[in-house]
Amino acid sequence: MKVYRTDEIRNVVLLGHGGSGKTSLAEAMLYVSGAISRMGKISDSNTVSDFDKEEQKRGFSIGTSIIPIEWEKAKINILDTPGYFDFVGEVEEAVSAADAAVIVVSGKEGVQVGTERAWELCDKYDLPRMVYVTEMDLDDASFRQVVADLTDRYGKKIAPHFQPIRENEKLVGYINVIKNAGRRYTGIGQREECEIPEYCKENLAILRESLMEAVAETSEEFMERYFNGDEFSIEEIRAAMRTEVMEGAIVPVAMGSNTQVQGVANLLSDIVRFFPSPDKRTCAGINRRTNAIYEADYQFSKAKTAYVFKTMVDPFIGKYSFIKVCSGVLKGDDVLYNPGTDAEEKPGKLYIMCGNKPSEVSELFAGDIGAIAKLTNTNTGDTLSTKATPILFSKTEYSQPYTYMKYAVKNKGDEDKVSQALARMMAEDVTLKAVNDSENRQSLLYGMGDQHLEITASKLAARYKVEILLQTPKVAFRETIRKKSDVDSKYKKQSGGHGQYGHVKMRFEPSGDLETPFVFEEEVVGGAVPKNYFPAVEKGLQESVVKGPLAGYPVVGVKATLYDGSYHPVDSSEMAFKTATIQAFKKGFMEASPVLLEPIASLKVTVPDSYTGDVMGDLNKRRGRVLGMNPIAGGKQVIEADIPMTGLFGYCTVLRSMTGGRGSYEYQFARYEQAPSDVQQKEIEARAGEE
Repeated sequence: MKVYRTDEIRNVVLLGHGGSGKTSLAEAMLYVSGAISRMGKISDSNTVSDFDKEEQKRGFSIGTSIIPIEWEKAKINILDTPGYFDFVGEVEEAVSAADAAVIVVSGKEGVQVGTERAWELCDKYDLPRMVYVTEMDLDDASFRQVVADLTDRYGKKIAPHFQPIRENEKLVGYINVIKNAGRRYTGIGQREECEIPEYCKENLAILRESLMEAVAETSEEFMERYFNGDEFSIEEIRAAMRTEVMEGAIVPVAMGSNTQVQGVANLLSDIVRFFPSPDKRTCAGINRRTNAIYEADYQFSKAKTAYVFKTMVDPFIGKYSFIKVCSGVLKGDDVLYNPGTDAEEKPGKLYIMCGNKPSEVSELFAGDIGAIAKLTNTNTGDTLSTKATPILFSKTEYSQPYTYMKYAVKNKGDEDKVSQALARMMAEDVTLKAVNDSENRQSLLYGMGDQHLEITASKLAARYKVEILLQTPKVAFRETIRKKSDVDSKYKKQSGGHGQYGHVKMRFEPSGDLETPFVFEEEVVGGAVPKNYFPAVEKGLQESVVKGPLAGYPVVGVKATLYDGSYHPVDSSEMAFKTATIQAFKKGFMEASPVLLEPIASLKVTVPDSYTGDVMGDLNKRRGRVLGMNPIAGGKQVIEADIPMTGLFGYCTVLRSMTGGRGSYEYQFARYEQAPSDVQQKEIEARAGEE
């Protein structure tokens, strides 16, 4: 592929609900542009986009893939993203590198929750967008219904500029609303002029009128001409639409069929015509040397900078860092500098990726998307620049993973292999996190949902030949006391020669501080216990609070007072006093009304208004306490609640099914509270069974 200048580049992300046809659209684009001679199918596991074994096995996209397409003297970098919410990190990576979006909607399924999420992402990143309605070759597809639903949600900015011509429930052609002319399909990707059918004219008049109204609003001169009944030329309409699309004032709606490659050529032409090249977008970072704002703005005449928006780690072809060049022109023999890690990197070669197939290029202009192999000190979110002009771009904000499971290595001895494989997978997937929970002696895997974790385990087995088992994690309970106790503990042992003797009298009571395990005080008078044994008593307490006597959980909030005891001038030792203290603690703790404390999380659930009742009812079932609701933009509510951590297991899946995928949540640990007696009893029995 030849090298393209900045003004010849379009970076476009395909967004939409899972199964709406993004990957098959990318495949059709490759075919119609001549990049491939035979179209792959998702059902045949041979598409360019879905190259990963897991994607082929499951029949849907898991990662973002990049498909460069040459069309009308331009290079279109298509970023094909997953539609399922568990892989939102991949979508956020792609959106951060895109300059515009095509929201793909199924003509059969209509506007779905994934469509709404895609629109919200475009709003967040201020992306110009277009809607493309797929599956128009199916009997029950309805372009009119999709347009009506989009207009209901997003208003007059929805501007269909194509209208389907259907005969016997089949798509046979289309009307170009801009040109006011009909076209009939004659073969795959081919068409000829035709008369506009009579039954299409009424709807065409409505579409054309709304489009002309939008065009008129671009300038006072156009508005005047519109009111005078003047016709706009095709070029005037297109120029006005380009302005409106780039400002987000118009969202054109096109349609077609991916399998029949109908409407795909029109979409590619619209992308070149209406979407901005990177130099029409802004991009700024910080110059680390001067602390001044550096406006890169995809200008090829400025110093070289690039942002690493994604990493691919393949066991066979190695590590590739996907970059978007933010300024300058990158060449293979450049020496680049990573200000974040203070390391120099030598790319050696530059590539453009088509799925997982790299092709070498001599240079990449500002705004282009490419890849560099084997960067050792560079990860997703890092900036590459020159040492003379060290620039740092702000990192993309990714969704936080809140779903977690405990994982155990299936085969002993594979622990190192699993941790190395997970490290590679985390370099590739920013929303995957492996955490070592030493307190509960468990390893935790965090992801965006249960499916995300299940696919991670499946990838470990397929790619890295190591297996893990996903299990319900242990919750970090705590133990404390509610009352006072007074104990007398004597440790005495005689075994020939020196014996062991330690004797303590201690009081135990709540300290009122659940942040610290214990507070130790001494009130010994008259040297009943010599001072040099006080540290041994404290050491005995330190050992005792690690695993409490009730259920083996860490102890908090205990005040221990040593007030009396006795010693033997020969047989007493630090060991004896430590042992006497451990015995005293066990007895005193169990006599002071011991209780289990459970961790409580502060939870925020964001849902559309209509689901608040169901969500609050479910939270009550999980022993959650709803504290209040705050309305936010878009007809949504944020429900705030306190909930035991045990109530959050499986919550991601339940919330999604309850809200049709429209609900999201976040939480953080808040405090410990006394667990109800039934929860305490169940936990004590479970722990006893483990011993």
